[in-house]
Amino acid sequence: MFAWVLWVHISSVMLSFLLFFGRGVWLVPAPARPLPVVIKVLPHLVDTVLLASGATLAVLIHQYPGVDPWLTAKVAGLVAYIALGTVALHRGRRFSLRMGAWLAALAVFAYIVSVAVTMNPAGFLVFFGVG
Repeated sequence: MFAWVLWVHISSVMLSFLLFFGRGVWLVPAPARPLPVVIKVLPHLVDTVLLASGATLAVLIHQYPGVDPWLTAKVAGLVAYIALGTVALHRGRRFSLRMGAWLAALAVFAYIVSVAVTMNPAGFLVFFGVG
């Protein structure tokens, strides 16, 4: 079961990234540009599967946010990613703000993935002497 849930989680991570990246390319330059309905709904479905599979994996490996530092870092990164993504795709009024938030969200996404791969709260920052 673990391997299957991990596959679902990794697949949904990749799909979530592609959807966020694509929406950013589409909406950051012109936020009023309409999105197809499927692109409005699909990210929510994918992110729900992503969150559910992540929670299932945490239970399966008996490691939990607030207890295990690397999972706590992932959840904190997720909160930052969601906040930045909201500014980039919906709330930012100026192009420079939307673009900066989108690029920062992409960097936070990379950080979250690196924390997952290394199981270290510093993630890729370990290569720069942090953590």
